[in-house]
Amino acid sequence: MFRQKTKIQKVGFVLGLILFILVSFILPENKITSQSIAGGVALLMAVWWITEATPIYYTSCVPLIVFPFSAIYSNNYFENFVSVIIPYLDPYIFLFAGGMCIAAAMQQWNLHKRISLQILSFIGTQPSRLLFGFLASTAFISLWISNTATATMMLPIAMAVISQLESKQKKRLSFYGAAIALSIAYASNIGGIGTKIGTAPNMQLTMFMHDKGIDITFLQFMAIGLPFIIMLLPVAWFTLWQIGKKDLLENLDNKFIKQELRELGSIKKEEKIVLVVFLITALLWMFGKPITDFMQIYFQTKKITSAHVEGSTAVLAAVFLFLFRSEKRFILEFHSLKTVPWGTLVLLGGGLAMASAVQQSKLTDLWAANLSGIKNFTPFLQILFVSLITVSMSAVTSNTATVGVMLPLLYSITDQNNFVPILFAATISASCDFALPAGTPPNAIVFGSGYITIPQMVKSGIVLDIFSAVLAATWSWGIIRFII
Repeated sequence: MFRQKTKIQKVGFVLGLILFILVSFILPENKITSQSIAGGVALLMAVWWITEATPIYYTSCVPLIVFPFSAIYSNNYFENFVSVIIPYLDPYIFLFAGGMCIAAAMQQWNLHKRISLQILSFIGTQPSRLLFGFLASTAFISLWISNTATATMMLPIAMAVISQLESKQKKRLSFYGAAIALSIAYASNIGGIGTKIGTAPNMQLTMFMHDKGIDITFLQFMAIGLPFIIMLLPVAWFTLWQIGKKDLLENLDNKFIKQELRELGSIKKEEKIVLVVFLITALLWMFGKPITDFMQIYFQTKKITSAHVEGSTAVLAAVFLFLFRSEKRFILEFHSLKTVPWGTLVLLGGGLAMASAVQQSKLTDLWAANLSGIKNFTPFLQILFVSLITVSMSAVTSNTATVGVMLPLLYSITDQNNFVPILFAATISASCDFALPAGTPPNAIVFGSGYITIPQMVKSGIVLDIFSAVLAATWSWGIIRFII
């Protein structure tokens, strides 16, 4: 298998191992720590992911091999192993699995084809316009529900649209398919920035500010977040269109769409059942926050989170589809599960396991402690530096963990007249990692589409990472003083 690797893959494989050994065992000067192990594994996985030195799902299993022998969680091997396994069983894993089962049921009954044709009829068939349509609609949904649930819901619809375009043009649209898939991930992350409930870091910020005596209303947050989304989405579209237009694209004519819809005929009973299940599930995802609040009060525990509610909802929907029969056929049959990218579950788990170890080892604290020197910068340079660092940190740890570390630290080391825009810039930037599959769950989810390569995601993602960090800094520095 090694002989079949490209030169970049071979170099990446060796480089990843060298960096792992160097950071984990040599640089600590014979004092191996949990931080050095976590840092070494993070570098190894990042290099292997970027260069595709090994299949991405194999790389995602590295935490299972290394971390049980470290002391990141405990000095006991068994306790370490259990702690490493837990991220691979995260509620978001079940959310994705359940969502993909709903998508499989759609495909089984051709509901995905009907939805995609209706979308094409509504948005229009010009490829550039269609790409922006997916960006805008996904971002709007992500304003109100989690980015993971949004990506899970939108990806099968987007892939169905691509399938229709490919059937018309009779060729695989590798570049345009990648652009559409990435639009789902990018817009899911971007859209969550717009409201207090859009993503967990936004709530972390508002709670932190409340503790400091500053209350941020829902409308105030939208006044900051929504214009940021409106400014960033066209840039995301332009970046992705540079990929998508590499395919020789043709517009679909309305006659083709109408003909395809006629061939589908009137909507069948089974399609209606799947559609109702999908809509109810999406509705429960949208009301995930109040449902979570109710369950926390009812069961008198804070251990129940929105991720548990969303994941349970998706699994219950999948179980219902498995058990419900219509005309002697199950609404979801086992053969339909061949379309589910099960390997993506491993990718999600590996990313979460790496992020958990980085956080547990306090490596993020070490990174953040090195920021104390920003006190000597000018106000704008402080915000810009913080934005760039936060985007970098969120590539290897969860945005929730990143913001949890950054908020108290930045509050303690920055000027009290400047801390509000700095904290906002850090919070916004934490949701703007677009370069690695493990950066955010939506990135990993769309990787399962089969259209995206790691170098492709890195190339477009880094450009967007840097631009969004600069935009977050500039926008926070310029507008927040007038709103808060």
